[in-house]
Amino acid sequence: MSTKVSDHILARLREWDVEHVFAYAGDGINGLLAAWERADNKPQFIQARHEEMAAFQAVGYAKFSGRVGVCAATSGPGAIHLLNGLYDAKLDHVPVVAIVGQTNRSAMGGSYQQEVDLVSLYKDVASDFLEMVTVPEQLPNAIDRAIRTAYGRRTVTAVIVPADVQELDYSPPTHAFKMVPSSLGLASYAPVPTDDDLARAAEVLNAGEKVAVLIGQGARGARAEVEQLADVLGAGVAKALLGKDALPDDLPYVTGAIGLLGTRPSYELMRDCDTLLVVGSSFPYTQFMPELDQARAVQIDIDPHMVGMRYPFEVNLVGDAKATLQRLLPQLRTKKHGTWRKKIEKDTARWWEVMERRAAVEADPVNPEYVVHALDALLPDDVILAADSGSSANWYARHLRMRGTMRGSLSGTLATMGPGVPYVIGAKFAHPDRPAIALVGDGAMQMNGMAELITAGKYWSEWQDPRLIVAVLNNQDLNQVTWEMRAMSGAPQFLPSQALPDVRYADFARSIGLDGVRVEKPGEVEDAWRKALAADRPFVIDFRTDPAVPPIPPHASLDQIEAAATAILKGDSDRTAMVKQGLKAKVQEMLPGGKHRHGRSDQG
Repeated sequence: MSTKVSDHILARLREWDVEHVFAYAGDGINGLLAAWERADNKPQFIQARHEEMAAFQAVGYAKFSGRVGVCAATSGPGAIHLLNGLYDAKLDHVPVVAIVGQTNRSAMGGSYQQEVDLVSLYKDVASDFLEMVTVPEQLPNAIDRAIRTAYGRRTVTAVIVPADVQELDYSPPTHAFKMVPSSLGLASYAPVPTDDDLARAAEVLNAGEKVAVLIGQGARGARAEVEQLADVLGAGVAKALLGKDALPDDLPYVTGAIGLLGTRPSYELMRDCDTLLVVGSSFPYTQFMPELDQARAVQIDIDPHMVGMRYPFEVNLVGDAKATLQRLLPQLRTKKHGTWRKKIEKDTARWWEVMERRAAVEADPVNPEYVVHALDALLPDDVILAADSGSSANWYARHLRMRGTMRGSLSGTLATMGPGVPYVIGAKFAHPDRPAIALVGDGAMQMNGMAELITAGKYWSEWQDPRLIVAVLNNQDLNQVTWEMRAMSGAPQFLPSQALPDVRYADFARSIGLDGVRVEKPGEVEDAWRKALAADRPFVIDFRTDPAVPPIPPHASLDQIEAAATAILKGDSDRTAMVKQGLKAKVQEMLPGGKHRHGRSDQG
């Protein structure tokens, strides 16, 4: 039997050690589906419930494995559905390859059913490499370049294969004019800056007295070097949310997340420093960085396209974080751990006390901060965490402390709703021997998560560790947007857009063979977490949480607080509870153990 183009595509994926393809069927990839049958389902076809979820699963797989995530979809609507997940990968710099079908070549340009100009549609999301295969001899080069480019540029690439091309007999490129042979494999490399640039960076860092470090996901492979750097410079280290797992939170100088979902110590670290070093991060919110004329600054990033942004850096070092720091560290002078470092450690310890007290504030029926805070001490050291976009990301950022080999992520730059559950499903195929937990709001759960529980139900028996826990913060409100309306514009809650129906998520999980429990009292929270962590199958916890617990930003200004008060006066449906919870939460920052200061620190 001859080898078809579709057979060759799957064979080439296997040669690249691709073990899973997250996908959904359709007649635009019928040739590939037939090849999967002939290939005994290798690489394994993982059937999502929706193509967008397949893309998110590929993103989760890539984020938590470091390997390329591959997804596939049919022509027309299937290819369109992939896009949101692919943009999530592109904006978070994750290697993902999409293989999509297209109508037969003979029908192109004929306004045929499901005919979409996929080259035009995908030219932005897959701008680094996008190709349509029209003859067999374009392979294997199209697949090889797609994978190699996705890895090398940490981005999305795509290969479009018309349905009739999938069915052609495969013939490789020959030793002839206008043929492009290809080869497998990636070269390992760790680029480093020039000696002159390193010397300039060392001069800036050595001259500083109050050094702040900001790390992102690009520093994940340089944990030991960042720890040594912080010790040598007497620095505090803040983390962009995508780099939350790049450094443990049990180190006393790690101030936690930065930004709107960040911590007060991180805000004050940036506000008061005289020197800034950014490693492997493109954190976009300049207002959370030092004043533009305040600090001398150095940046380290592997991507020359990403350096020089966000802040007026004096020195930009293009290189691998680990290799660059290894060459930079011998040129740095050890600073005494004086007032600056001691203040950072004191403020950080104080922050965790405040978080504990905020979690203890009574709410109706359950404080969402307590839900996540109670999980912190129970987390296995090898857990994989995902947070969905929304208020759940606040509590993930502020209440969970990374330690051991924990991993965690969320949709960082796109901040799309709905990836929480598919992320952890993708993670379970990357690490079937590790537990995974998704923190999601009820909006995201209704949008995407409930259907993907069916995917978890289909595959969980294949995982060595069956634990996949989905914690739903069920407050019957699109809570993050509600608070943004209150705090940013002073507008009251608009119920037709914000109110969500109450769904019994745990009951749904049990109806499809999973397990779960509904929690409506604070005293039930810890037991629910323990039961989920001991479960023999995926487990859903339906936490009935209070929508009136405010995600007060670390820099909350009087203007923002006043805007929230204005919303109450305008008749917010939740105004009474909102006042009560807002005041009770804010007062935790004023309790003994921390000094309340006037001026700029009021914004902290």
